[in-house]
Formats: sequence, C-alpha cells, structure tokens
Amino acid sequence: MEKILIVETNQTTYGDSRDATGLWLGETTEFALAMTEAGYQVDYVSPKGGYVPLDPRSMKYADKESMALYAKKDFQDRALAHTLAPKEVTPEDYAAIYYAGGHGVMWDFPQNQALAELAEKIYQQGGYVTSVCHGIAGLLNLREANGDYLIKGKKVTGFTTAEEILAGKRRVVPFLNQVEAKKRGANFIKKRAYARFAVQDGRLITGQNPFSAKAVAEKLLLALQDK
Repeated sequence: MEKILIVETNQTTYGDSRDATGLWLGETTEFALAMTEAGYQVDYVSPKGGYVPLDPRSMKYADKESMALYAKKDFQDRALAHTLAPKEVTPEDYAAIYYAGGHGVMWDFPQNQALAELAEKIYQQGGYVTSVCHGIAGLLNLREANGDYLIKGKKVTGFTTAEEILAGKRRVVPFLNQVEAKKRGANFIKKRAYARFAVQDGRLITGQNPFSAKAVAEKLLLALQDK
C-alpha cells in the first residue's frame, strides 16, 4: 500500500501574541479522507513531532465527515497528539507529501530544514509535493537538485494577499505567501477569494484556500493513478 505524508503545524499562537491558531482542521481531514477512501495509508508529521494544536475558528467550518474523523481515537492520536518528528520518517516510503495549512504554519514551516529535506527527497525520487492554503509556506524554500527553488517557473497557488486582508490577518502574519512565492520566481495564479481552486504543474500540486483541500486530493489521486 502506498503511503501519503501529511505535514501539520505545532504553532499554537500568532507569533508571540496570545491569539490562538494552529492547524485548520478541514485541510487535514478532507484530504486524509479522500486518500484513505482511495486505498492509501496516511501518516502525520510536524516540525517538532508530538502535539498539533487546532485553530479554534476552523471547527465551525468542519463538515460532518471531518468531525467524524476528528472523533476517532486513531486520528486524535496520530494526527493531533503524537505526530511523527521528521527524523522518524523514511521518505522512501511515501508517494507524496502534503502540507496542510492554518496560520500557524507561517511560523514553523519555512525554515524547518528537516521537513524540507523530507519533501525534497520525496520529490527527487519521483513523488509529489502538494499543499493547500497557508501550507504553501512549506514549499517556499524547497530546492531542486540543481539548487533552484522548487517553485521557480512553476504554476502554484495558495492563500492570497486578498484573502489575508479579508481574514483580518494582513498585519499579523510574518509575510505574505503570494508575495514570497513570486519572489522565488513562481507563477502564482488564483481565483476569486475563497473559491475552490487547485493547480498542478508536473509533480507539484497546490490549493488556494481552506475550501480547496479536496481539489488538491482529487488532482493527486488522478496523478498517482496515471503513474
């Protein structure tokens, strides 16, 4: 059985503030459900391993299927309480890596070298690198074997500047994903704010916002079936 690795944040607050953030639940659950229903095994990793906090705002957007998965002991244990640390992961075991979002990732994804090495190895062995929403922050500093940014010259999407403004977090976040992706030479494309949208460029698949996790999963499943 092929396996998929889901990356989640350990960050509990917006920077040093007291405002809670963390994983956007549906961005993991909707993707994980699509993968497992298609017969893939899913594992969970985070920058530090261990506990993954939930963004409290994400709970009201979770659908019935997401809440059912959230209620399961296996999910609570492996996806939230005891995620793997990067050093516990063997990249050769995975057909794809998926960076889930939530604002927390902007503080602990981009500079985590251990996570970057996992993703780069999965990509170099012919696997897929995928993300949704703020999860694109984990892709920003990934490199090709020749040293170029992985997203350079490629079509990508993620949480847009307009969506950040609408979310009221423009001046809270440490950077803007749309701006940083363009700085690295990516062809950042987008639809209207909060529209369901995902784009594929080779073995790179990215989704725009929290409503795009299933769209990323659909594109990945099609790509894996065609391999």
